[in-house]
Amino acid sequence: MRKHQSLWLMFALLAVVVLAACSGGSSETSSETGEETNNEENTETTNDSEGSSVAQEITVTAKSEIPSMDPSLITDSVGFQWAGETVEGLYRLDENSQLTEGMAVDSSLSEDELTWTFNLREDAVWSNGDPVTANDFVYSWRRAVDPETGSEYGPYFLGGVVKNASAVSNGEAAVEDLGVTAVDDKTLQVELEKPIPYFKSMTVFVTFMPINQAFVEEHGEQFATEAEYTLSNGPFKMTEWNHGEGWTVEKNEDYWDADAVQLEKINAKVIKEVATGVNLYESDQIDQTELNAEFVDQYRSSDAFDIAEKPYLYFLKFNQETNEALANVDVRKAISYAIDRQSLTDVILNDGSVPAEGYVPSNFVSMPESGEDFREAQGPLVESNEEKAKEHWATAKEALGQEEITIELMGDDTGTSSNVMAYYKGQLEEKLEGLTIEIVEVPFKERVRRDSAGEFQIEAATWGPDYVDPNTYLNMYLTGGQNNNMSYSNPEYDALIEKANGEFATQPEKRFETFLEAEQMLLTEDAAVAPIYQDAKAQLFRPSIKGVFTTATGPEFEFKWAYVEE
Repeated sequence: MRKHQSLWLMFALLAVVVLAACSGGSSETSSETGEETNNEENTETTNDSEGSSVAQEITVTAKSEIPSMDPSLITDSVGFQWAGETVEGLYRLDENSQLTEGMAVDSSLSEDELTWTFNLREDAVWSNGDPVTANDFVYSWRRAVDPETGSEYGPYFLGGVVKNASAVSNGEAAVEDLGVTAVDDKTLQVELEKPIPYFKSMTVFVTFMPINQAFVEEHGEQFATEAEYTLSNGPFKMTEWNHGEGWTVEKNEDYWDADAVQLEKINAKVIKEVATGVNLYESDQIDQTELNAEFVDQYRSSDAFDIAEKPYLYFLKFNQETNEALANVDVRKAISYAIDRQSLTDVILNDGSVPAEGYVPSNFVSMPESGEDFREAQGPLVESNEEKAKEHWATAKEALGQEEITIELMGDDTGTSSNVMAYYKGQLEEKLEGLTIEIVEVPFKERVRRDSAGEFQIEAATWGPDYVDPNTYLNMYLTGGQNNNMSYSNPEYDALIEKANGEFATQPEKRFETFLEAEQMLLTEDAAVAPIYQDAKAQLFRPSIKGVFTTATGPEFEFKWAYVEE
């Protein structure tokens, strides 16, 4: 694992790589969404355990059940984590956060930057023995944009990117019209709607992973719902799935790079309460568990203690349709100003998280020419200010003609989330006279469903990047966007995002300046959402486990090169 200080260097490397991709750079250069570390030697991916008698088996924790293992339907970090270990796309990210070979051995980009050609490896097979072919990608991508599939991320990621994807997802074109073609079994050709500077890094994301058509058709609605109905072409394969309790993945001996995979088995246990995880760690029943403020000081000097900084944003999402008050911009601004972010991160979380200053995280992506961090170039756009909170609140109540306002706040039902939700309630009710916050705690899977359906008033939401570019955050709030779901609409904002990804697609500096303008509009003018803090994870991680690292846009943990040291 990588020390958290090194993670910032990783993000800088990622930004450089994406800029290289803009100019049709090397197929080996790099790319939403990383995590932890411990000892410096954990950055090694060389396995020193060869010939060792130690069992190559580890047990880690998960906050929730996997909602789905279907690449077309996954929208959450838990599903992404385990799909990322069992299914492999065109590329994956290595320990230096560079794109490394997956199913693709090389690629080329046409001079007009509209057509990518990927050459697939000859030795790639599924765990049932079927060869991995270009048609597996064609089928997967078509399935993701087919309206009958009901994929949330398919239209979101492919729409406006792959040729005709939006028309297909809107029912205006047949799936066969999607701009992806199997030239032959081992040659995949992708036509883009327009030049996409970050397209190659997008292919790491789960929605772009291949799917075996015959396997899906054989199992129908059961596909990806149980271990026996999953199929692997990645380092591991799922062998057990006890819903609500945990799952097991084992080394996939049919994987093309199986010689690099040393772990024989990874067990995941669903642990919602931090104290439970700590007890299980101390009794050697698990090898990794998250910590909260209650335990951080106790374990800070332990060799197993680790803080992993991530470009994950925690924010309040305001649904302007389900609550009249939230349609008022002064209400939204009052709520944002009222929350003391510093006390939240220092006292309630105490895990290395930092107050958010905007919607695009810090240390995530750099300005193309100056190399300055996007966040520093923009400056703070949100702050905690009780006086301003009260001013906007008074203005809002006068406009609404109400002295008493009740708003529901929805969040996860985990221990840490409950503490944070209680903090939000206390801050808001104390500083905004007449406001009542009703907390609604639901399981993670249910929160994801309600978010997608727009069934919330305020949501304590989180977002991690899907590729290394400001667009992965800022295009969420286009009118009618797949991840908007809160009735926010501003034609001027839409026009800025369209300009950044259209007219300025091949002009990096102008493109980023347009993103800066859009972020200001989103937060300063409209207060469409309220960024609260940028995440870090305090955890215990068994020091004997080596070769685990994290990435910005891949699974939170990468286990392909991990091993247990004797």
